Amino acid sequence: QVQLVESGGGLVQAGGSLRLSCAASGRTFSNYAMFWFRQAPGKEREVVASISGRGGRIYYKDSVKGRFTISRDNAKSTLYLRMNSLKSEDTAVYYCAAGRVAGLWSPGAEYDAWGQGTQVTVSS
Repeated sequence: QVQLVESGGGLVQAGGSLRLSCAASGRTFSNYAMFWFRQAPGKEREVVASISGRGGRIYYKDSVKGRFTISRDNAKSTLYLRMNSLKSEDTAVYYCAAGRVAGLWSPGAEYDAWGQGTQVTVSS
């Protein structure tokens, strides 16, 4: 089993940037496709981005394309989400998850592990 811990959230003004990290421990990190999800107050959890085990396949939700960049460092067992040009609608708790196949799957699909989440608040 893999364990995931997110960090890097915080309060930022609209137009600003943040970088989230997700540190993995346990099983071999490169064996997992990785995902970033978010959940805003009163809304369902949604997938934001996904990356395959070796980073060759990357997927983004349409609303974050061109602003967010998902990446991974398998040597450090760490997943990243660089978020630029942040908007108030990006405010949410952000979660990382480990799964089998990269893609924009629903949060109800099967995942091997979830992190505890990190709050991102964008002030307008």
